[in-house]
Amino acid sequence: MESIEVALAEHSYQISIATGNLERLGEHCRALKLGQKVMVVSNPTVFGLYGERAMAALKQANFEVSHCILPEGEQYKTLASIEQIYDLALEHGLERSSTLVALGGGVIGDMTGFAAATWLRGINVVQVPTTLLAMVDSSIGGKTGVNHPKGKNLIGAFHQPRLVVTDPQVLATLPEREFRAGMAEVIKYGIIGDRELFDRLERATSLRQQDIDPELLSTILTSSATAKAIVVSKDEHEQTGLRATLNYGHTIGHAIESATKYVVVNHGEAVAIGMVAAGRIAVALKLWTAAEAQRQDAVIDKANLTLDLPSNIDLDQIVTTLKSDKKVKAGKGVFILPSGIGDTQTIAYEPTSTAVNVVSDPLIKQVLTAMLPIAAT
Repeated sequence: MESIEVALAEHSYQISIATGNLERLGEHCRALKLGQKVMVVSNPTVFGLYGERAMAALKQANFEVSHCILPEGEQYKTLASIEQIYDLALEHGLERSSTLVALGGGVIGDMTGFAAATWLRGINVVQVPTTLLAMVDSSIGGKTGVNHPKGKNLIGAFHQPRLVVTDPQVLATLPEREFRAGMAEVIKYGIIGDRELFDRLERATSLRQQDIDPELLSTILTSSATAKAIVVSKDEHEQTGLRATLNYGHTIGHAIESATKYVVVNHGEAVAIGMVAAGRIAVALKLWTAAEAQRQDAVIDKANLTLDLPSNIDLDQIVTTLKSDKKVKAGKGVFILPSGIGDTQTIAYEPTSTAVNVVSDPLIKQVLTAMLPIAAT
């Protein structure tokens, strides 16, 4: 069993990674001395696979357990879904000592965390990630929220979990596309600060789900969770700029998701495309070499993630969406760009600038145009 600490000034917590952890969920929660009432939040697919096991583990630990099933998909990551959680929290009498358990991927984790942050001004949340992406990234760090029609995650709060319980066994039922999405976040950790992880991914013959052996999977889970924990511990609320490095690939990635209404590409696929774009912008700004960008793209391709934009995407819509990013102030923002394998720089985003050392809209459109798929002839 691996136990990784997210060390915070207040509310530190553990990430527990172990085969069979789902059956130990109640035991883990009981050790935290949580309140009596627990509500499991999930979607129909995940709850059908693991809901009864999770609830049984909680009941065995003498918790009073209820559940809330939300529609599946990023397009349902809205305030309307949060209201469903509130309604059932009220119906089941959840109190300030009560706990929400997020059983699912990043969408369920974000929504459950936001509901926990806002119900009765804050109750406990325990994250039980069931996708690779959630295990290595979204379940850790306390970022919670929902989407606005004009942008991703514009509505949210920081609300740290009491515990993250990861059971690698549940990945056996994860669709291949969802596994690929998680690999995008894993590759991100290699690029932004873990050269050893990147080298390990680069040496692998294949990064497809069926080809990853238990030893490599263990490395992926522990290295990624440790990397996220270290960054969050040093910059919990994005005050020093360190945590912003975790947004590598996400600035353009989020804009792609929004421009395609969250139904064409999933989050990890959008992040992979965003990393390719960021890598090529970095080459244009002479922050790193074309050879380094090609190494990154080769690892992304090895994970069977696309290097191209979706066909028929509106590049103007992507650029427009960038201007409503959470981190834009007075019309200006920042991009996290690579300056080498394992290192990044924060570069100013000034949409109309003609300076050669900033990211501008013309440069973004130039790079994105080259990433459009070649039409069949």
